[in-house]
Amino acid sequence: MGRQWLHAKRAIVNLKKGQTVGKIVKEITVAAKLGGPDLGANARLFAAVEKARKQSVTRDVIERAIKKGAGIGGDKLELEHIVFEGYAPHKVPVIVEVMTDNHQRTAPEMRLLFRRGTLGAGGSNKFLFDHVGIVEAHQVDAKNDLEAVAIEAGANEFETLGHDQNDDVPADHIGIRLLTDRTAVHATTVWLREHGWTVITSEIGYVAKTFPELNDVDREDVGNFLQALEDHDDVQRVWAAVK
Repeated sequence: MGRQWLHAKRAIVNLKKGQTVGKIVKEITVAAKLGGPDLGANARLFAAVEKARKQSVTRDVIERAIKKGAGIGGDKLELEHIVFEGYAPHKVPVIVEVMTDNHQRTAPEMRLLFRRGTLGAGGSNKFLFDHVGIVEAHQVDAKNDLEAVAIEAGANEFETLGHDQNDDVPADHIGIRLLTDRTAVHATTVWLREHGWTVITSEIGYVAKTFPELNDVDREDVGNFLQALEDHDDVQRVWAAVK
């Protein structure tokens, strides 16, 4: 029995790794579609490619994904961008960004995933979030004045980002999360790269304005719900009002 569980555990780990790589490759495709194939001019694409390289995605796969997204060659991207708004258990607001090639398949699957929450019943909840630029990066120099970094990079707000908050930040590095105007994402990303920071996220997203009070049991319940959303192949981003 123990040996069977070991094989099952390895299968689960390999499945999760495959899902992660698949989402990263899809993110490259989407980023190239939205901002073009030039890594130097497309901060979101640059960050996605860096993540892919970290996961040992081959150069050929990366290049195919970029070409597909940018419409270069015969394999063009046909994906629809859909935003679902709703609530996780315990009335936690959620925004889910989906890229799908089959809306008729994805919509009912989202409704099924939301069976423990609420999907769209209360209308739009975007007013509960700020729509901003989000840039995350890390550097080995722990003596950095993060407030000065944020000001120089052109950010509006900043916070320290640790390995426990984002496992792309090495345990021995200092991380930073910057919120910018939506038009300033690329400039902030370029500034960080030029000053020795490794950028791991560069995108436009949603940040909750307020956060419902949750006890440990409720927080675990919400976390399991959000993870189920994240695991769906078509889901690219989940934004939730939970810390």
